[in-house]
Amino acid sequence: MGDNNVNLPPGFRFYPTDEELVVHFLHRKAALLPFHPDVIPDLDLYPYDPWELDGKAMVEGNKWYFFSRKTQNWITENGYWKPLGVDEPVFTSDGKKVGMKKHYVFYVREAPAAEVKTNWIMQEFRLPDCGSTSSSSGRSSKRRGNAHIDYSTWVLCRVYERIHDDDNDSTELSTLDEVFLSLDDLDEISLPN
Repeated sequence: MGDNNVNLPPGFRFYPTDEELVVHFLHRKAALLPFHPDVIPDLDLYPYDPWELDGKAMVEGNKWYFFSRKTQNWITENGYWKPLGVDEPVFTSDGKKVGMKKHYVFYVREAPAAEVKTNWIMQEFRLPDCGSTSSSSGRSSKRRGNAHIDYSTWVLCRVYERIHDDDNDSTELSTLDEVFLSLDDLDEISLPN
């Protein structure tokens, strides 16, 4: 296992459901409550390409988890995260809506007008929008002297590289796969002595 699981007891793995991510981690983060184990770090996503998350985010298997601030700017040095589809509600097992989930796909900029869709996917979990809650939390945070920090803007992200099976998209390669394949081609080139 990776070094990022040092806060988990031996033998335990981090495979949370969507409901568990929202209820046990995101709600507690927004309410400024401690949670145990404290394994998900805070991370500003936009400076990092998805393949740079190793060592910066909580990793379990092929998935990275981290808290970030809600933002409209998902731009990195080499590309950007583009939203897919509509927001999906996250429900508890008894049917109560506790959050929202949005999917993003990472695009790499090849040239000023060219972009390549990668297999990197991000799921962004956020709390449901509640107009009355945000105004009352703003008043209570001013009483505590924390008016400059609004913890209701936190999101929890799960990032992974989608692996295709035997479907029609199986020929689509990630950007890193293309780089590695191009390096393999260098073996076939004979260089003059």
